[in-house]
Amino acid sequence: MKASISDHILASAGALFYREGIRAVGIDRIIEETNVAKATLYRHFPSKDHLVAAYLQDRHERVIRSLEEVLNEVPSPRDQLNLIFERLHEKADSPEFRGCAFALAVAEHGDSERVVTVARTHKAAVSQMFRALMERSGAGTAQQAAHLSLLYEGALATVAVGRDPQAVLTARDCALFVFDAARPSTRS
Repeated sequence: MKASISDHILASAGALFYREGIRAVGIDRIIEETNVAKATLYRHFPSKDHLVAAYLQDRHERVIRSLEEVLNEVPSPRDQLNLIFERLHEKADSPEFRGCAFALAVAEHGDSERVVTVARTHKAAVSQMFRALMERSGAGTAQQAAHLSLLYEGALATVAVGRDPQAVLTARDCALFVFDAARPSTRS
């Protein structure tokens, strides 16, 4: 099935935004890359701000879907937590990995309420997944779930700056320690 024009624009612009940065990629570059007329681009996305927000919304949906697949892949909350970090490590161990697209977007385009709203919605959804994981485990508090979320976010930032995907595995080990400490059966 052929992708719609808006999907084509979104995929091309999204790849450019992530690879090169939002401010570095102008509308003319997107038009050149997508081979669409300027009027066509603006018919689908009234402004660059709308296009950036749509790119982030699309990425949000893909990330959440990927995390949900992990949660459905293994039954144990501890194994789910481990696998979330393992999958992040696989992504981080790629030369194309630049870190969290949402943090990058806010750093570059934080004056846009649209962009900030999508980024905050994404971060809240990821945090909620960690809260739900801790609830399914039958142990832990909102604070421990916040620790897990912060470890995940910190791993993204550390890899982006340090270019060492091993940071994700270190964060995973810390997350598993937090998880195990929250379980009454693991306390001495």
